[in-house]
Amino acid sequence: MRTTTGWQVDGATATLRRARFERRDLRPDDLAVRVDYCGVCHTDAHAIGAHDGGSGVPLVPGHEFTGVVTETGPAVTRFTAGDHVAVGNIVDSCGECPMCRAGQENFCHAFPTLTYGGTDRHDGSPTLGGYSREYIVRDKFAYPLPAGLDPAAAAPLLCAGVTVWEPLHALGAGPGSRVGVVGLGGLGHLAVKMAVALGATTSVISRSPGKAGDARSLGAHEFILSTDPEQVADARDRFDVVIDTVSAPHDLGPYLRLVAMDGTLSHLGHLGPVTVETMDLLVGRKSLSSAGSGGRPATAAMLAFCAGKGITAEIELLPSAQVNEALARLRRNDVHYRFVLDMSDLS
Repeated sequence: MRTTTGWQVDGATATLRRARFERRDLRPDDLAVRVDYCGVCHTDAHAIGAHDGGSGVPLVPGHEFTGVVTETGPAVTRFTAGDHVAVGNIVDSCGECPMCRAGQENFCHAFPTLTYGGTDRHDGSPTLGGYSREYIVRDKFAYPLPAGLDPAAAAPLLCAGVTVWEPLHALGAGPGSRVGVVGLGGLGHLAVKMAVALGATTSVISRSPGKAGDARSLGAHEFILSTDPEQVADARDRFDVVIDTVSAPHDLGPYLRLVAMDGTLSHLGHLGPVTVETMDLLVGRKSLSSAGSGGRPATAAMLAFCAGKGITAEIELLPSAQVNEALARLRRNDVHYRFVLDMSDLS
């Protein structure tokens, strides 16, 4: 075994404390990655709040990070020491089910191995995440970081970015299509950037009038204030695709009514149960879908697209020692638009 330093949940306080912990020795198809930058996701805050401190299972969050390969296993041919790489929220899968064979490891029938809070498929140990100075990952689930992408601002692409890329790509967002993005946060701002770069006429739908300037600076063609009945009425049946990034439980009806005939509402931000009036689907043959993360081909395609279009996240970079402050601010939505931790202070 090898040891590294990172930020582990203290079960007594539900905060993170600096700790030493073990990583596995490299298997033949593994990479050792020096983690340089790790994004802070709403999933991290939720996992910390839900962690059972008495279970004895450690929790180290972090599942969107970039860094540099420091060592490779003997079977690795895609990477060498010194390569810049990116790692997302999936680090393994069964590789055999129809979803894995289709390149949709995010839908693995045996459930994918998550970057943290998961179970290693070989030795049964808990996976510990990227809020650390080193991560050991199977080479198939690491991605070359394209030259020209700022490694700090690229880190959130590996979770927030691919989460919005999947539905935009699958639902055909592009020239001639109309995309509405509900919510302008960590997911939403990347959805706007990608939809605009794909060539779609893109609108932001938000209850915060102060977001109008940001929406336009990100490239949106229109801002719709969701608390203004007249603006909402004018937008009825307008959008071929609506990307809903709101993380709190909410009524989907008003957003389904913005979807055009045969269009789709993709519900991404809140993963709990929802209630839908059938008439909101029936009138206009509308569809409700969801998405989460992405398989290896989609993640690689997303990174290549973002490199070609110069797309990265809008971030606030903090030293990793301020992780608890970042999480507290994230919980009260005091972030513009994604926190990223600089892990160099763990060396």
